[in-house]
Amino acid sequence: MKAIRIWLVVFVIGLAISGLTAFPLVAETRLLASVLHHVPAPGPLVAWIDRVALGLQVTGREFPFIAYGTDWLAFAHLVIAAAFWGPWRDPVRNIWVVEWGMICCLAIIPLALIAGPIRHLPWWWLLIDMSFGVFGLIPLLVIRRLIKRLPTPAAALNH
Repeated sequence: MKAIRIWLVVFVIGLAISGLTAFPLVAETRLLASVLHHVPAPGPLVAWIDRVALGLQVTGREFPFIAYGTDWLAFAHLVIAAAFWGPWRDPVRNIWVVEWGMICCLAIIPLALIAGPIRHLPWWWLLIDMSFGVFGLIPLLVIRRLIKRLPTPAAALNH
């Protein structure tokens, strides 16, 4: 049970950090662009981050309501993280939350492959986005395996 909770904390912290970073996008991309201009970095990466930073700055200045969409993205991450309170309290009964999370992680891949080209994202950025699904899936697989080792309520009654 302790190992399950440790892995759940790791997963939930990752989700929460991912969500919280969606709030200050303008400041984050401005900082990232500044850093990339002062360290050795691949030209295409620097150009892309500069473009994203400019796009967010212009959009924030001219159309600040558009950022409300990323506010909802951040909120969704936090709400999804809260769903994992169920497996924390009763892993066997709430294994479905872990399995749902696994499906969500896998769904990131087709979303990136479909929406990325439509939104004109560079292919290497899609790899970064898809890695969130892969890296999210790893702790969930471990958690599911650990939950499957726990006795079920029916098995406990039979003993």
